[in-house]
Amino acid sequence: TPKPTDLLERISQIAMGKADLAFDFFSGSAPLAEAIFQLNAKDGGSRRVHLAQIAESCAEGSEAFQAGYKTIADIGKERVRRAGKKLKEENALTAQELDVGFRVLKVDTSNMKDVYYAPDGVKQGDLLDQIENIKEDRTPEDLLFQVLLDWGVDLSLPITEEAIEGKTVFFVDGNALAACFDKDINEELVKTLAARKPLRAVFRDSGYGN
Repeated sequence: TPKPTDLLERISQIAMGKADLAFDFFSGSAPLAEAIFQLNAKDGGSRRVHLAQIAESCAEGSEAFQAGYKTIADIGKERVRRAGKKLKEENALTAQELDVGFRVLKVDTSNMKDVYYAPDGVKQGDLLDQIENIKEDRTPEDLLFQVLLDWGVDLSLPITEEAIEGKTVFFVDGNALAACFDKDINEELVKTLAARKPLRAVFRDSGYGN
């Protein structure tokens, strides 16, 4: 049966500090997220929650399926949206700073192309085919989040996007990381980024103009 939101809120109040992180590996329709939102709204906490749910299909003909939800995960995402919006509306004076934002990440294969060649089976000319090592269907956001995972960077950190020297640059947590996955990176862009003094800077291997 659905997990009671009030019970989850009470359990969280007992078991968690105001800045703790909860994990729900069978999140279903995401009642724990709603409970955490409610608790933070009441006591000014900054608790966070990570939800995991396989994309289990909703039964055809079910009420959820008829409402346009194809998977259980889709129901959970919509509930988190509605719960946050409702709390903001019902607590206009006290919950304006309440963080009800969330990100959705999906497990996928590596962004990098699979290479099956052994060193002694490659000719020098074949190396030119390996310059572009990223799969064609991947977006800059895909590459950014793989970088964050590879370096163990918190996936919930704020991310901003800026246009610099005609290129799209992502900044994570201010200057903790600057990343540009466009092609034809030139010296002007690099100097502009260097002036911002990011802790790390990332470009794609084949992105340099020369």
